[in-house]
Amino acid sequence: MAADFAEQIKKSLRNALSNPTAVIVFSFLIVIILGTFFLSLPIASEEGQSTPFMDCLFTATAATCITGLTVVDTADHWSTFGEIVILLMFQIGGLGFITLATFFISMAGKKTGLKSMMLAQESIASFNLQETVPLVRQILMLVFIIEFIGAVILSAGFIPQFGLKGIYFGIFHSVSAFCNAGYDLMGGAKSMYDFNNRPLILYTIDALVIVGGLGFIVWKDLLDYRKNKKLLIHTKMVMCLSAFLLAAGTLFIFFVEYDNALNHLSVSEKMNAAVFLSVNARTAGYTSIDINTVHPVTKAFLSLLMFIGGASGSTSGGIMVNTLGIILVAIYCMLRKRDETVILKKRIPPYIVIKSFTVAFFVASMILTITFVLNLMHPEFSLLDCLFEASAAGSTAGMSTGITRAMNPLGKLLMIMSMFAGRVGPISFALAFSLARKGQNNTIYPDGKFVVG
Repeated sequence: MAADFAEQIKKSLRNALSNPTAVIVFSFLIVIILGTFFLSLPIASEEGQSTPFMDCLFTATAATCITGLTVVDTADHWSTFGEIVILLMFQIGGLGFITLATFFISMAGKKTGLKSMMLAQESIASFNLQETVPLVRQILMLVFIIEFIGAVILSAGFIPQFGLKGIYFGIFHSVSAFCNAGYDLMGGAKSMYDFNNRPLILYTIDALVIVGGLGFIVWKDLLDYRKNKKLLIHTKMVMCLSAFLLAAGTLFIFFVEYDNALNHLSVSEKMNAAVFLSVNARTAGYTSIDINTVHPVTKAFLSLLMFIGGASGSTSGGIMVNTLGIILVAIYCMLRKRDETVILKKRIPPYIVIKSFTVAFFVASMILTITFVLNLMHPEFSLLDCLFEASAAGSTAGMSTGITRAMNPLGKLLMIMSMFAGRVGPISFALAFSLARKGQNNTIYPDGKFVVG
């Protein structure tokens, strides 16, 4: 009996690990486990003492899932060794362990098998299996170049203030911004509060966050534009909606917070802070103002931006801006009483439309569930702050009101699960741990009669 049960478990695990999504999920788990171990070492903390397990697990999960939420201040608590471990985790988490492995295997001249190609395709959300490995190689070379350029510019901005340590600051913040991780080394839980009058720093971080949040497919399409003279509808949708959300977010924050959270800044600094908050709310979590000083309406608006996130195949989270685009197009076509979802003379397949609504439903359900549970566990926190924190974790945006640090161990564990699910994707998370695999059902059923609305 026990032998049969063990054999069934082994068979189920083999079936699960044959699924590319499951392998990606487990690769994140391995990175988190290793990161937790290294952060628990005495050498990882400034005081030379072991950090509590829950804090190590939380930090490792937040870094690997590029969320940026913290239970201890990165600069004040972790040593240089600990900071480098965190940097490596959000670099791996941002690009994906499978993507990095495929890149280094291909650069070493090793042949990439079909399963590895499928894993890489799933990791970067590529459309074409045959182009996956060359795309991975091209993308990661571009990533390292962009991060290097960002590090050089940020170092130039940090060196006058921090001396040669500014080079290290430049590298750390360049990788953190590009991976949309939102970690900083400023200390005192201040994020980038002191840089509203330093546009070189703020706008360089903005640029890195935006590029990282566009997605690998968009980069490839833009790079090939000179050759193809055309762009994918996916690229057009991502670029247009991203630009609209950035502009709308900036204007909303600027005018609503002009005499409130931005009151102490000059007009130019107000605009710098508004742009910075608008860019980072959807993806990275950096902020140059205290979130606790903003209007409740702004908190709700920022929660919505975090819920939307960046683009598929990028270093960001959320439901993804292209998912929002498909949902909006589907609603528009439904209101126009069209039988199919069409945009720019291109039909969106029904399963893609259904998947988009499903993703939005799962993420919204997860965030709302976590909001209610957190508020029940911590009645001292307002419901809006719980919603804000749940949105930050579930969308991996990482912006925080600071209540995460005051949560009990159960609340922190709930946030850990939320960050992990938000990074790998609610549907992917469910599929990866669904050990039973069912065959495709080709049965055609008669239409039923339903009333909606």
